[in-house]
Amino acid sequence: MTGPSYDRVVAMGRSRIQHGKANDRVYLMHLEPGDTADLLPRLDALAIRHGYSKIFAKAPVLALPAFLHAGYREEARVPRFFSGKKDCAFLGKYFDPARARDTRATRRREVLEAALARAADPSKRPARQLPASFSWNLAGPADANELARLYQSVFETYPFPIHDPAFIRQSMKDQTVYGCIRHRGAIAAVSSAEKIESEGAAEMTDFATLPDHRGRGLAQVLLRRMEDAMARQGVRTAYTIARAVSAPMNKTFASMNYRYGGTLINNTQICGRLESMNVWYKSLH
Repeated sequence: MTGPSYDRVVAMGRSRIQHGKANDRVYLMHLEPGDTADLLPRLDALAIRHGYSKIFAKAPVLALPAFLHAGYREEARVPRFFSGKKDCAFLGKYFDPARARDTRATRRREVLEAALARAADPSKRPARQLPASFSWNLAGPADANELARLYQSVFETYPFPIHDPAFIRQSMKDQTVYGCIRHRGAIAAVSSAEKIESEGAAEMTDFATLPDHRGRGLAQVLLRRMEDAMARQGVRTAYTIARAVSAPMNKTFASMNYRYGGTLINNTQICGRLESMNVWYKSLH
């Protein structure tokens, strides 16, 4: 199968970045605090050289003044992100004014208000039990082919090559944990948790349910089971970066006691277009 080109993950000093045309951005995934002074001009130079329209960065709030001085703006924040103690700021710097404009801001606000209203209504709490004939388990390398086929059927395009079984197997080696719900033995829904052991956090992501099994609350069950698995593995903070106009996913996280941390404008390419993303977070301890 010939697929799109994906953004590259590379080291820059002792920090780690991702960059490429798929998301038209530079993403500072991990900042080694001692790199900050040298890294900021290098990120600018990389973005300008490739013509990217945004730099997206995750950074400890102690580094926030340096980023703000360099032209970034804080778009979201997760308290106690690092080892359950230090806050994390999610920052954006724009090289094209059009990238900074959210053309679906009205829809985004409607989705957020509906999600927060769902969270405030105890009668709308999601079910935590699997329907009959469904089962849950953590996935292993032997499941990579089936997981890739499911992702291929749900997502036309995606920021990472989750359509590729080899990528899924490698991500498992790199501390990403996959959970799946099966219906009569076949995988019906899946999600993942990208652990960052050095930070004591995990991103709850890659939710996908086959069309025939939607409407049964499988995403909520997946999220609860994955939270339990992450807590047992020492993760202190769970967070997600969800499509801001996706009512089901925002309602799922809000109703599972996640708190809204902010919105990343035109941040991530999903299914062929740049999407604004909402940050939600939750303490697991």
